[in-house]
Amino acid sequence: MSQELLVNITPMETRVALVENGVPQEIMIERSNKRGLVGNIYKGKVVRVLPGMQAAFIDIGEARTAFLHVDDLLPRDHKNSAESAEPDIRKLLHDGQQVAVQVIKDPVGTKGARLTAQLSVASHYLVYMANADHVGVSQRIESDEERERLRVLLGDIVEQVAAEDMAHDQLAGGYILRTSAEGATDDQLRGTVRFLRRLWRDILERKTTSKAPSCLYENPSLAKRVLRDMVSAEVEKIRVDSREVFDALTTFGNKFNPDIVRLLEHYPGERPLFYMYSIEDEISKALERKVMLKSGGHLVFDQTEAMSIVDVNTGAYVGHRNLEETIYKTNLEAAVVIARQLRIRNLGGIIIIDFIDMQSAEHRRQVLRALEKALARDSVRTTISGVTELGLVQITRKRTNQSLGQILCQDCPTCYGRGYVKSAESVSYEVLRDILRAARAYECDSLRVLAAAPVIDRLTDEDSAQVADLEAFIGRTIQFSVEALYAVEQFDIIPV
Repeated sequence: MSQELLVNITPMETRVALVENGVPQEIMIERSNKRGLVGNIYKGKVVRVLPGMQAAFIDIGEARTAFLHVDDLLPRDHKNSAESAEPDIRKLLHDGQQVAVQVIKDPVGTKGARLTAQLSVASHYLVYMANADHVGVSQRIESDEERERLRVLLGDIVEQVAAEDMAHDQLAGGYILRTSAEGATDDQLRGTVRFLRRLWRDILERKTTSKAPSCLYENPSLAKRVLRDMVSAEVEKIRVDSREVFDALTTFGNKFNPDIVRLLEHYPGERPLFYMYSIEDEISKALERKVMLKSGGHLVFDQTEAMSIVDVNTGAYVGHRNLEETIYKTNLEAAVVIARQLRIRNLGGIIIIDFIDMQSAEHRRQVLRALEKALARDSVRTTISGVTELGLVQITRKRTNQSLGQILCQDCPTCYGRGYVKSAESVSYEVLRDILRAARAYECDSLRVLAAAPVIDRLTDEDSAQVADLEAFIGRTIQFSVEALYAVEQFDIIPV
């Protein structure tokens, strides 16, 4: 499958799109004043230990204190041991203690960043893990022969490089061979191991000399992470529309992975890069709740703080044979589109999919299989947890950064994020109740109502009889004025 990476640079933000066979599959945005924290390593200070939650709040120098659970404090080998009991966090941390931590999840909403004490740094081919002692291989490398070749090759290289650098025994650690390491040569892996050792040595020196809270290591910018994390064998071209960034990426690539440099291409065209590939349209569509299917059916996406929900509907699709066949084809198409939308919208956490109910067990199996196949191309770890008794498909997708909607949007100032507002009828009745309350509270000749046009129209038309009865009951006149800047739910009652 042919892939291209598009890098759009402006002074305010960097945007990256992954395009497969001309169709956008992933969109990432990083704003200059809101750089993500994932991957950053900090020397933090324990602010508060919470034994009831087996967690601690850590000050890393950001606006909100970060969160460290005991599971992320323990070594990986301890967590994988079934016999190991979870220790009391108070025996591991205390208030005021300084600790080196790494961000694994960006702050979202009112929640601070999520931390781990198991530190790691990544390159194009490898991930170095400070508190491990083994060599792992990405599960996406399917060939058993290649996995074994890489494991043996890297093990030999690590021993040789460590022997050359006996003065730094504290740099012992483990490695994970990433998917991009498939087919890597001895020289490529050797150079990467040396680079990661130099990088880790620098972090250790900063840890010794810095005061908490302080940043020991900052993850590269989005443009550089494209070269480090997103380039695979299927990527044929990386287009960059900024000459300055193109030169910087060329330098970065020559230093760490010269094979990638040949993929870089500067785009000097007058037509904006994202418009040429219809990425701007795709971003606009990804912010809408409804996604139309080619068959005439549609999907509805609802993102809440707890989970994201996807509802599948046949819509205008009526099929040609029978209802069961119509539902089956709609669900099959929906499975592929949902997988793509999860990537584009970068939805994470718990995801519930409500497919249209199918009577045939074989149809249900085929739809689930189509969903698994479509999700297999997702670079983010995604797991189908199963189907509930109500027929809902449960998915977990690793959430590290904010979704596209959270980056680009804010809560509606009119409905405050509810997604709906009171009707003019409801507000009109509320106004009538408040008029009665105001009449009892104030001594005045009349009352003036300030409200939005739809509410005033309702009060002077459909509810005019109720207004007349209310005037007779309180013995005062009621005046109405339209406030153009008021939302439907806003109104004021003023004694005159």
